[in-house]
Amino acid sequence: MTAVAKARRRLIPFLFLLYVVSYLDRINVGFAALQMNAALGFSNITYSLGAGIFFLSYTLLEIPSNVILARVGARRWIARIMITWGLVAAAMMFVRSPTGFYVLRFLLGAAEAGFFPGIIYCLTRWFPARERARAIAGFMTAVVIAGIIGGPVSGALLSLDGVGGLAGWQWLFVVEGLPAVVLGFVVLRVLPEAPSEARWLTPAEQVALTTQLAAEAALSDSVHSVHGALTSGRMWLLAAVYFTIPVELYALSFWLPQIVKSASGASDFWVGVLSAIPYAVAAVAMVVVGRHSDVTGERRWHIALSAAVGGVALALAGVVHGVVPAIVLLSLATAGLASMLGPFWAFATSFLGGIGAAAGIALVNSVGNIGGFVGPNIVGFVREATSEFAAGLAIVGAILVAGGVLVLTVNPSKKPLV
Repeated sequence: MTAVAKARRRLIPFLFLLYVVSYLDRINVGFAALQMNAALGFSNITYSLGAGIFFLSYTLLEIPSNVILARVGARRWIARIMITWGLVAAAMMFVRSPTGFYVLRFLLGAAEAGFFPGIIYCLTRWFPARERARAIAGFMTAVVIAGIIGGPVSGALLSLDGVGGLAGWQWLFVVEGLPAVVLGFVVLRVLPEAPSEARWLTPAEQVALTTQLAAEAALSDSVHSVHGALTSGRMWLLAAVYFTIPVELYALSFWLPQIVKSASGASDFWVGVLSAIPYAVAAVAMVVVGRHSDVTGERRWHIALSAAVGGVALALAGVVHGVVPAIVLLSLATAGLASMLGPFWAFATSFLGGIGAAAGIALVNSVGNIGGFVGPNIVGFVREATSEFAAGLAIVGAILVAGGVLVLTVNPSKKPLV
């Protein structure tokens, strides 16, 4: 087994687990809303604003957090992020008013800022460019696995309504928040910073992988400085492309339970089960597309075609009637969206190196994640005005398709363009 294969086997499952917990704590508000909105008197606008405000603090602190991570080390900084976000996520059980909802969602974004780009930065220090889309897709299947797990688990937790004097939505927040705290301490013990620290690699494998990554970096014309990354026109264009992904990702994540509820009329538990189906389909598509992108070495068309499938399917999901057509189209929408992620991050990181990678990844992710605020609010405001999901889903789908078109304008040359 090669050093890269060992790294994939050792690192990806662990990082995958961390991201599952992260993503659950970020989106479980969508399931909590099935009870919380009525219990606390939250309107569609109050809910969508609170769900999306997470991304404002997340965006503001993303770049400084990732630069700190590059300087102090991934192990300590990722552990700090996980412990603080887990505590804030569990504290969501104490929400009693719109103001409290907004404040805790804002604090959750501040606590989690830097986690995802920090992990992507770590992967650039372990996997050569030709292996990166598969590694990133493997790690990011956590997004869809969290949806598969989160639906039934969240539905079951909601059914604890009244147990121990707590509402079901309160049980959901505390039970899904505390694992992040525990895993934060695990990270401090087990996450190696670089191949040279990995005890599960032989000395020869440590040297071989370190040498391979260093040689690749030396031959690359990628951006290696914070200033170069933050002033690169190509990085800003990639950030604009990435903006369209969280628009649909979080519009789906935060509203999917209510869309499924509207289409099916099922109980909270069965809404959770049905909501897992699109994520299960997406998990398969994501890995297949990521692997094909690595084998062919092509990135842009894999991103663009996936965007077209995801955007069109989401738009159509808003106009069909019946639970089966809705689930089929939502599955296609989620699969197309998820399939963009591996090729996109492999493409974006191919232009970056050193601390420039930390800054550039954070730039793309922070600007892009403004879409996480925009998407849920488009659906929320349109639904408040029309009492339907159709127009909001069509707008969000069109934005994703536009991102697919935009990525085809990005110059694939590895030479820095500023």
